[in-house]
Amino acid sequence: MKKIPTSRVDKLLGSMGYGSRAEMARMGKAGGIVLDGVDITDVSKRIPVTPDLPSRMEIDGEPLDPPQGIVILLHKPLGMTCSHKEDGALVYDVLPDRWRRRDPAISTIGRLDKDTSGLLLMTDDGDLLHRVISPKKHVAKVYRAQLARPLDGSEAARFASGELLLESDDRPLKPAVLEVISPTEARVSVTEGRYHMVRRMFAAVGNHVEALHRERLGGFPLPDDLPPGEWR
Repeated sequence: MKKIPTSRVDKLLGSMGYGSRAEMARMGKAGGIVLDGVDITDVSKRIPVTPDLPSRMEIDGEPLDPPQGIVILLHKPLGMTCSHKEDGALVYDVLPDRWRRRDPAISTIGRLDKDTSGLLLMTDDGDLLHRVISPKKHVAKVYRAQLARPLDGSEAARFASGELLLESDDRPLKPAVLEVISPTEARVSVTEGRYHMVRRMFAAVGNHVEALHRERLGGFPLPDDLPPGEWR
């Protein structure tokens, strides 16, 4: 049987961005930390960190945030950057302030460039992050591309050939799948993560991507009812 991890209350809450140990001590003494209906006034107390903890613990009258291992699905709008430090709108700006202070930090699983919309996953689970972005895992990423010119019918075979070479690259792409949606729109599934990959793939076959939207990452689809800029 797997051993259930335990943690001091102040350390756990500090790692989740609620505040310093001193702040947690003051909150506990003020009755702001409750577990199973009982005030925790001694924040040095160790408690089991179980998956059901958010349903059993309250901080200042609100349910505890999920402990480490959260996965966030964001419908990234155009114009947002996948960075902690760049100027302008950042994907992390949509999260609660304390989530941005978590340790381990919440990071994006892969990236979408500023001019690409769609599904973006974020997590503080390092193992999940590695499983999804590791080239060895061959996780499929599915995009819908709006094109400047009509498809000529050769693209699917060229993408699937395993021989398509992108400009400035010295090795060909792994086979990719193209599905025609309309003369100027296609869905592309790739298992690599090269820089501006889908845009460069269409450039390599003489076309130009006007708009790019990610619909799926591995087993995570973008929910139909999740508006741009919203997350769950």
